[in-house]
Amino acid sequence: MGRKALEVADIFCQYGEVFLGNFGQSISPEQRRAMRAIKICRTAELGGHIDRCTHCGHEVISYNSCRNRHCPKCQSLAKASWLEEREAELLSTSYFHVVFTIPKALNQIALQNKREVYNILFEAAAGTLLTIAADPKHFGAKIGFMAVLHTWGQNLLLHPHLHFLIPGGGLSPDEKRWIHSHRKFFLPVRVLSRLFRRLFLESLTKAFRKGRLEFFGTINHLSNPESFSNLIEKCFNTEWVVYSKPPFAGAESVLDYLGRYTHRIAISNNRLLRLEDGKVTFTWRNYRRGNKLQTMTLRAEEFIRRFLLHVLPNGFMRIRYFGFLANRHRTQKLKLCRELLSQSPGESTLKSMDWKHRYAALTGKEVDLCPLCGKGHMVTVERLLPLRFPLVRPPPQIESNDGSPTKFQMYL
Repeated sequence: MGRKALEVADIFCQYGEVFLGNFGQSISPEQRRAMRAIKICRTAELGGHIDRCTHCGHEVISYNSCRNRHCPKCQSLAKASWLEEREAELLSTSYFHVVFTIPKALNQIALQNKREVYNILFEAAAGTLLTIAADPKHFGAKIGFMAVLHTWGQNLLLHPHLHFLIPGGGLSPDEKRWIHSHRKFFLPVRVLSRLFRRLFLESLTKAFRKGRLEFFGTINHLSNPESFSNLIEKCFNTEWVVYSKPPFAGAESVLDYLGRYTHRIAISNNRLLRLEDGKVTFTWRNYRRGNKLQTMTLRAEEFIRRFLLHVLPNGFMRIRYFGFLANRHRTQKLKLCRELLSQSPGESTLKSMDWKHRYAALTGKEVDLCPLCGKGHMVTVERLLPLRFPLVRPPPQIESNDGSPTKFQMYL
């Protein structure tokens, strides 16, 4: 039986070689690796195993996952495990969601200098929060927070921005008291926006002067100091977008937020509707029209191009921690925060479990329960070595408007 849902992998398999033939010279090694990993994820090329039911003898072949962080199929267990660890770190206080965005005029520089610009984005936004929070005029506390980088909009175009999850309070300067933030808002967004703008543009200018930025194609002219300076001045004279959402109502809301934002990729498979005549149709939310759910159709090559815009440099950390949640002293500072909040220590109970038991505990599903009889458990009886030759991928079956399947020939 063919797969019933269209996947990003199917689009890569059918149109990836055409895309590489036209644009292969302009994509990075990380983008090539991501394309290949997604194409062969859970196929015989990665090897796998055969499981047999202890009750009815039913056998199932399971292929290995690629584990690439940009793959739509490889985030569930990683997200669930990560969320369980974060739950043990939650403090008994309100939490705020703050978003920092850079102007569209800087998108091309970011695209051509991902590591440099995204690092500047983290440093400028985090520095802004720490500085304003420490100022007695606004808060006067040492805060801690988590930041998550997203680089996309719902239409898959480049839209770099940071999501911050911030406990509604912080340590006093002498670290002997917990200072609670305002109940309805965290820090004034206009003050945040203007300091963020200054810190970001200062760091970007510094990177330019040190020769750490590259410019080619349509922005090649920015290698000229005067042209670059004009762009910086233009950006400095525009308002930058920083917004803060109302505080979350309890720990469950915080975890729901984390689940929606931390391990998200540019587009999930469940947003894909159809692939017909070389065009991909998918759902997206138009925030300019009241978050209205709409459909968009792109040529397959354009869909691939947009998807690859969001492949991050190798080893780049897209989730980071700052302040009292910084990795170097998180355990010590969290212990202090809990003491000041009269909160019992959080614990992670799943670290000693194997992956099957962790999956069951985190998702409520028994991964080894027989899908046929529902009584026996699936036991591995044979390991399958990775294939050393390309495998033809089975065509997906996409239900058309009248309910009949539409087939597409795919290749790897």
